[in-house]
Amino acid sequence: MSSSDRRAVLSFALLALGACGFSPALAPGGSAEGLQGQIAVDAPSAVESFEFVRALEARLGRPEAPRYRLSADIVVAEESMGILPDQTITRYSVLGEVEYRLTEIVTGRLVTSGQASNFTSYAATSTTVATTSAQADARRRLMTILADQIVDDLYLSRRDWPA
Repeated sequence: MSSSDRRAVLSFALLALGACGFSPALAPGGSAEGLQGQIAVDAPSAVESFEFVRALEARLGRPEAPRYRLSADIVVAEESMGILPDQTITRYSVLGEVEYRLTEIVTGRLVTSGQASNFTSYAATSTTVATTSAQADARRRLMTILADQIVDDLYLSRRDWPA
């Protein structure tokens, strides 16, 4: 495909998106406008919640004068997945679920709530250090995935929040 054909297809795709009502969430007038630095997340109490808060603040910004507070209940579990005939476990899945509530700080009014769930996995190796490192990385990735899902939920539900 020549570059002029690609430009024509891209131009058509952008026009089609605009015609269907698509607008970027972070653009001026977008559904997420005004959320940067406006959401304070409850202080972390465990390693997973620390990674979760870190990921949320990376996307939403660190609040200076927050308007909203996000509270989250995080549940993490592990399941063995790969088991050899000698009963040695070679792979684990890390399952995570977060139930969250966003409240307005001044009034205490519930603005929105929801739930996110996902999983990651890691391989168990013959060394404890490598397995422990892989486990920590899988849990960190899981918290980032869950934070991304919640940020997406907040952006999509923003227009429905009480004024």
